[in-house]
Amino acid sequence: MPLCTLHLLSLHPQTHLQTFLSTLNSISPPPLLTSRVIRWIILPSKLSTSELLAQNIHWDLVVLVPGTSALSKEVQEKVQAKWSVVIGVPSKLVDGFRERNKNLLFPGPETIPELESGKKRKGVEREGGEESTSSSTSVGLNLIKGESAQNLQLDTALDKWITSFHSTGSPRDIATGPVTMLNLLSFLPNKKSSYLQYGAAFGSKVGKKFGGNAKIVGTVVETEGKQREEGDGGWDEVAFAQYPSLLHFRAMLRDEEYQEANSKFRLPSLRDTFILCTSEVGSEGWGVERARL
Repeated sequence: MPLCTLHLLSLHPQTHLQTFLSTLNSISPPPLLTSRVIRWIILPSKLSTSELLAQNIHWDLVVLVPGTSALSKEVQEKVQAKWSVVIGVPSKLVDGFRERNKNLLFPGPETIPELESGKKRKGVEREGGEESTSSSTSVGLNLIKGESAQNLQLDTALDKWITSFHSTGSPRDIATGPVTMLNLLSFLPNKKSSYLQYGAAFGSKVGKKFGGNAKIVGTVVETEGKQREEGDGGWDEVAFAQYPSLLHFRAMLRDEEYQEANSKFRLPSLRDTFILCTSEVGSEGWGVERARL
C-alpha cells in the first residue's frame, strides 16, 4: 500500500499563496491534492488538540504528498507551522488520482444532484418550536435540524454560517463551488466495523444522493513522527470527502436517512474525530483567488 503524507500548513503572513503554490508544485513528486482551509466543522476533543487548536494557529492549506520525504527547504521556509500524518492509501485510489480528481472537481452539470427548494413541512421546526418555512435547499422530503455540529448534525450556528458564506460569493468563488472535507478518525475498540457500515451507507445512498464522494481514504501509519500502534488510542484513518457545494453538504446533514446512519453507525464508533472544510486549488491557478475565511 503506497504511503502518502498529509500536511496541515500555516504560511508566514508575508507569503503570497500563488508564489507558495508554484514552489510547492515544483517538488517531485508534486502533491496529489492541495486545498485551502475554510472552517472547522468538527473540532478534535481529545487527540492533537494542543497542536491543532491551543496555539491559535490560522491553518491555511491541506496538502497530500506521495511518499514520506520531508517538504523541501524552499517550501519549509514559507511555512510557520505544520502538522503531519503519514497514511497508507490503496493503490487503486492513488493511481490516476490527479486526472480523476479534475473530473470530480469540474463535473458536467447533469451529474450534480439537483437541490429542490425546501417547503413548509410538518415536523420541521426552528428553535423555540416554530415551524420552519425556510427556503434553504435540500434533496428529499425528510428534513431535520440537529443538536450539535460536533456530532455532524446541522445546528443553528452551522446552518447560519453556510447561508451567510454561500451568499457572499459569485458562481466562480469558493462559496458556491465544490468543497472537500478532511476527516481524521479515531475508533473505539472493536468499533471500526460499525464505521464501515456507515461508510457503506454513505457511498451507496445517504451521501451519494447529495453528491458526496469519499475520494481518498487511508490508514494512519504515523502522527507527527510517532509510529501508530494497534489499539494505541491515536488517529486511525483519514478520509477526504467531496461535495458539489456547501449547500449539498448542508442538505445531507438535514436529511433524516443520513442522520439515521450517522447516529446508528458513525457516532457510536468514534473515540475522536475532526472535520475541516476546505476548497481545492490547482497547479494551473484555479482556486487561488477564492476568499479565505
